[in-house]
Amino acid sequence: MKILVVEDERKVASFIKKGLTENGFEADIAYDGKSAERLAEQNIYDLIILDIILPGIDGLELCERFKMKNPRRPVLLLTALGTTDDKVSGFNAGADDYLVKPFEFRELIVRIKALLKRYSDTYETGNKLVIADLELNLDKKTAKRGDKTIELTAKEFLLLEYLMRNRGRVLSRNDIAAKVWETDFSINTNVVDVYVNFLRKKIDRGFDRKLIHTRVGLGYILDDSV
Repeated sequence: MKILVVEDERKVASFIKKGLTENGFEADIAYDGKSAERLAEQNIYDLIILDIILPGIDGLELCERFKMKNPRRPVLLLTALGTTDDKVSGFNAGADDYLVKPFEFRELIVRIKALLKRYSDTYETGNKLVIADLELNLDKKTAKRGDKTIELTAKEFLLLEYLMRNRGRVLSRNDIAAKVWETDFSINTNVVDVYVNFLRKKIDRGFDRKLIHTRVGLGYILDDSV
């Protein structure tokens, strides 16, 4: 899981990032509102930790912008502003949770996990990822949809896992190339399109509900709500 930490106090930001890393999360830091917006546009984050008092764009306005662009990405306000009015303003801006500084780090971790669980449409049960009637067994490296067993190559399995873990998000070809092939393909290389087409034929062919969708000019998305 990847988290964006928006905090202008560098020591605090470093402390939060270190703690998140020790708890198995990947974290980026932005020290001001404009940098945070830029990072959120360039990367996929599962959750955003956001201070309110920031240079440039304040945290409340930033929270509104984040939630407008992606309502399903949780935002946790982490701030020294702790009055009831402050909390009401934060929740009115769209925040999903509110934690006042100073704080116990273990409480922050508990709240993060609760938010991620609340917003996760792809749920993991034991060694499996499940979306609708599609199931991916991470240990056995097998896939099935309904009663149909689906034979996947190693790369197709990695591609499907990446799509499932990012259910509901548009993933660009560069995103997919970086995560699945661990490389950057030139824009003239269609290997991502070819493999998505292979996967679509195996996953969606013969089923009324299609799971893998193309967003023209943007990339691909696995979504069972369409």
